[in-house]
Amino acid sequence: MSDQVDVAVVGLGPGGEFAAGALAEAGLDVVGIEAELVGGECPYWGCIPSKMMIRAGNVLAEAGRVPRLAGAGKAVPDWSRVADRVRAEATGGWDDRTAAGRLEAKGVRLVRGTARLAGPHRATVGDRTFQARRGIVLAAGSRPRVPPIPGLAATPYWTNRDAIAAEEVPASMLVLGGGAIGVELAQVFARFGCAVTILEGQDRPLAHEEPEAGELAARVLRADGVTVRTGVRAVEIGHDGTTFEALLGGGLEPLRAERLLVATGRQNDLAALAVDTVGIDPAAPALRTDGQMRAGEGLWAVGDITGHGAFTHVAMYEARIAVRDILGSPGPDADYRALPRVTFTDPEIAAVGLTERQARDQGTRVRTGLAPIASSARGLIHGPGNAGFVKLVEDADRGVLVGATSAGPAGGEVLYGLNVAVHTEVPTGRLKHMIYTYPTFHRTVEAALDALR
Repeated sequence: MSDQVDVAVVGLGPGGEFAAGALAEAGLDVVGIEAELVGGECPYWGCIPSKMMIRAGNVLAEAGRVPRLAGAGKAVPDWSRVADRVRAEATGGWDDRTAAGRLEAKGVRLVRGTARLAGPHRATVGDRTFQARRGIVLAAGSRPRVPPIPGLAATPYWTNRDAIAAEEVPASMLVLGGGAIGVELAQVFARFGCAVTILEGQDRPLAHEEPEAGELAARVLRADGVTVRTGVRAVEIGHDGTTFEALLGGGLEPLRAERLLVATGRQNDLAALAVDTVGIDPAAPALRTDGQMRAGEGLWAVGDITGHGAFTHVAMYEARIAVRDILGSPGPDADYRALPRVTFTDPEIAAVGLTERQARDQGTRVRTGLAPIASSARGLIHGPGNAGFVKLVEDADRGVLVGATSAGPAGGEVLYGLNVAVHTEVPTGRLKHMIYTYPTFHRTVEAALDALR
């Protein structure tokens, strides 16, 4: 059976959902195809429920800091209340049925199933074929990357989805990977009484961020009781029915735990989309797009699948560009110079643009400035839990910021101003001449500007 449509959107995560709804509201005949839940990873397993768990852990940590100030009793962790809230409120009332209904109300025809391309402008779902007059938007998302460690595949390991759905806290847990997901969930589980060990093959957690960020993450995790093992890799994983065992390279002592969380990144599966039918290498790590998110004739791609970052805000940004292009509305190309990212540990570790090393590797003459949050008046007021810093990376020849890191109790919020500065290339001289509100965390930016060397 063949259906004629204007646009077929494959994958209804944040980017695909937005694109399908916006195109339908513009009057196009749109079919949206989703194999799982409308809304994708973010509202059900990713951004929203994980940040609720993090919020609960942060409240618990703050309560634990009170005795140091007032001699009060220590808070008692209660995981069941957190799990109940995540189940009941994680999506803010945005369950699959509601999300699907809102899309359909905009005029989107919703089709459940796994889509594959079948040549230019064609997608199939089971025995149905959709011929898309204007084209297809691929927003299929990504899946957890599971490393090929001998024995791992045969064990009941966790991914982030399993950790989010946990009904109770395990006594102990090994975490493979010290990236954002690994460190966030490690801290949450540790704060609720789990003995957590992180195994990270690089020399620090958050290895793609500034060294100061990774050092801070390791320090605060250890303060929460997490064992952070860097420069170490698991070479074999076993499970005896109750306990995981990780054999480590270099003949190090094996590690054992009740649970094992795999948090070693995410990956695309272009072969599953049959991209070879439109002349694209199915073994490629991501779909290459131009500035208007075009991946080929009559083919657009948005979100994780483009390789620009597995972030909801990237998917939404790219979806807006693709929608505009499909509708024939001129607009600027995608610009990733000021791509923001936040690791929602306590403290939050946020960054935008280039790290110092990345800037130097590009041949930029760099000046950097760093100021600790604790040195600011707001840091002093905040007291316990005020770890963090602001680091600026300046292109010294042009006198503009090309990168920045904001780590602290409100690191993700402080990043906004730095994001604007990097994106619009505000001269650092002008930034120094701003009036910075007192007493705020973002006033540390002024001190970091003064420290540029």
